[in-house]
Amino acid sequence: MKIIACGSVPTIMAPEKYFTGRVLQTPIVETEAPARLRALLVAFEPGARTHWHTHPLGQTLHVTSGAGLVQTWDGPVHEIRAGDTISFAPGEKHWHGAGSKTAMTHIAMQEALDGVHAEWLEAVTAAQYGG
Repeated sequence: MKIIACGSVPTIMAPEKYFTGRVLQTPIVETEAPARLRALLVAFEPGARTHWHTHPLGQTLHVTSGAGLVQTWDGPVHEIRAGDTISFAPGEKHWHGAGSKTAMTHIAMQEALDGVHAEWLEAVTAAQYGG
């Protein structure tokens, strides 16, 4: 058994090369091989969002507070709210983030394939974000 005490893992500012706007990440768990799970608490300020990206084994989000937006490459922008759970298939190109006037926090869960959790792509344009 391993207990990770509240406050023992530092929150970091998410890298600008993967996000637009102010985003904070607090690691929840990163398992050691052969396990592959990584989970993060991700807090987006209004207007903040990820860049387009994929996950080799898919991703699940669980919105813990606020309201935000999510989109797959070939789909419309969807509103998401606290309590919603969103699943992306392996390799599905997508982005997610806060609404333009609302903050949003979610738990992001994904598994690594050969040590890779995500492939980061281009930024989401203002037109794409605006839907």
